[in-house]
Amino acid sequence: MTMKTDLANRSPEIHWPEGFDPSQADLFSHNELVIHAPCERVWSKIIDATQWPTWYPNSKDVRILNGTSVLTRETIFRWTTFGLPLESKVNEFVPDSRIGWYGYAPGAAPTFYHTWYLTPEGNSCRVVTDEVGKGPDAAHLRQTDEGLMHRGHDLWLATLKWMAEAH
Repeated sequence: MTMKTDLANRSPEIHWPEGFDPSQADLFSHNELVIHAPCERVWSKIIDATQWPTWYPNSKDVRILNGTSVLTRETIFRWTTFGLPLESKVNEFVPDSRIGWYGYAPGAAPTFYHTWYLTPEGNSCRVVTDEVGKGPDAAHLRQTDEGLMHRGHDLWLATLKWMAEAH
């Protein structure tokens, strides 16, 4: 997958915060999948971030910093993904439907924005995950392995599907 293909397929329903317009991104990924489970069940797996490492191999050491047990509005969490230690802050939170968070090196300005958008389709759930990266690190990743983020998100969706469909 290329960024150009992902941009052409991106969801028009995503709410992007100021400064993270995909058309201005240095790196962008769009992934989607229908999961044969109710959106509420899929949602419960997404917001239970401390459990991600048990089923999504691209996440490690997830710690929620504000004392909640799951992601919620304005939650700050630290974790490692794509081999990078990050801090993230939830920006958008609509239960069973939308969650978006900024990603950044601790103490730095946000350079990534990751979002999930869930819509019911009968007894199933269409799950879209889009991410914008900006700045030198995102540009470097695009030059060295443009499809890495897309492949990582395909894996996240595949393992999410496996977990949600298994109950």
